[in-house]
Amino acid sequence: MVKPATKWLRGLLRAGKAQQRTASKLAKVLFGPVPAKPTPTPKPRSKTAAKARPTPRARPASDAVPALAPFATPLSPPRVRKRTAPPPGKWLAAHYAPLPELGQLPGRRLPYFLYLPEKAPSAAMRSRGRPLLVMLHGCEQSATQFAEGTRMNRLAERKGYAVLYPQQSLRSHARRCWKWYDKLTQEGGGDVRLIVGAIEQVAARYAIDRARIYICGISAGAGMAHIVALNHPHLFAALGLHSGPVFGAGHNLIGALGVMQHGAAARADVAIDEVLARQPAFPRLPTILLQGLADKVVRPINQTQLVRQSVRVNRMPADTLVTAQRLPGGAAGGRNPAHAYALHDYQVGQDVLLRVAQVEHLEHAWSGGDASLPFNDKAKPDASKMLLDFFASHRRA
Repeated sequence: MVKPATKWLRGLLRAGKAQQRTASKLAKVLFGPVPAKPTPTPKPRSKTAAKARPTPRARPASDAVPALAPFATPLSPPRVRKRTAPPPGKWLAAHYAPLPELGQLPGRRLPYFLYLPEKAPSAAMRSRGRPLLVMLHGCEQSATQFAEGTRMNRLAERKGYAVLYPQQSLRSHARRCWKWYDKLTQEGGGDVRLIVGAIEQVAARYAIDRARIYICGISAGAGMAHIVALNHPHLFAALGLHSGPVFGAGHNLIGALGVMQHGAAARADVAIDEVLARQPAFPRLPTILLQGLADKVVRPINQTQLVRQSVRVNRMPADTLVTAQRLPGGAAGGRNPAHAYALHDYQVGQDVLLRVAQVEHLEHAWSGGDASLPFNDKAKPDASKMLLDFFASHRRA
C-alpha cells in the first residue's frame, strides 16, 4: 500500500504546482507589467544573398504601420472597423491635479475626457443643469476606446447627458487597471480621491445638475465605480455595474484573481457592514447590475454576491417586492442579434432600488457594444440604453 500512496501524493503535489503556475501566469497577464518583445538576432547571410538583396527605400510616413499602444493585448485577430461619424458634441481632454499639501511635492494627476452634447438643453436642464454620467473603463482599455465601444456618447447626445471618462494612467498601472482590489482604495484612498476630484472639477466648470450625477463601469471599472459610490454616496443618484467583482475583498493580486473566479462569500456582508459603520447615515443607493452568464473572467457568482451587498447597503426589508421577467433573444445569425436575458427588480415603495440583468451567452464584454473593439458584444440588450433608462428614474434628494 506504500507505493500507490506515494504515487498519489506525488501526483497531488504536481497538480498543486501546476495550478500555482497557472495562477501566476494569469496574474502576470492581468496585472503585471507588459512584457517587452525580445529583439530577434539577425541570421548571418551569405555574400551572394547580401549582394542580391535590394537596397531598402524609405517609406513615407503615411504608409507607416502604427505600433500598438503598450497596454494593448489583442484578444482576437483585428477586425476591419467601419468608421462612423462621431457624435456632434464637444469631446474635450483635460486632467485633474490635486493641490499639493504644504511642504509636499505635487501628487499624481488624473487625465479625463468629457463629452458635452451639441443638442440644446431642455427647459429643466437650463434651470438645473445637465445630468452627468461618469464612465470607468476596464483593464486593457483607454477612455476613448470605452466611449467608442459603448456608443454612450451617441445616446448621451439624444438624452442631453454630459459624460465624463476618467482614464487610468499607464504610470499607475501598465494595463490601465483600476486597483479595485487594494484595501486602501476600498476605504476611499488612492484613485478614489482623484476620480471624485475630477467630478467636482467638471461640476464646477459646467452647468451640471448636482442631483443627477451617476457612475458606472465595466470589470475593473465597475469595481472602482462601486468603491467610489460607497465612499461618496451623497454625490451619486444611482450606480451601474457591468461584469464587476464583488466589493471588499482581494487585497492582493492573487486574492483579486480568486474574487474574479469565485467571489468572496466570507467578505460580502462584512465589507458592507464596515461601510455602514463608517457612515451611519448612508443614503439609499439605487443600483443596476448587468452580467454575462458565459463570463469566465469575472464569473456570475460575483453578481450574486453584489445583489446581497446592494440589498444590505440599502437596508431593504425582508418583504421587498421582487418582480421577474425573461426577455427572449433574437434569431441566431440574424441582422439584429440579441441574447435572451432575465430582469429582476427589487422595489421598495415606488422606487426600484435594484435591477439585476442576467444575459445568456454573453461573455466578458459590454452588451450591445461595437464588436470591432475588444470587450464589446454587438448582440443586444443594449447595456448603455439600459443604464440610462434606469438612471432617468433616480435623482439625489
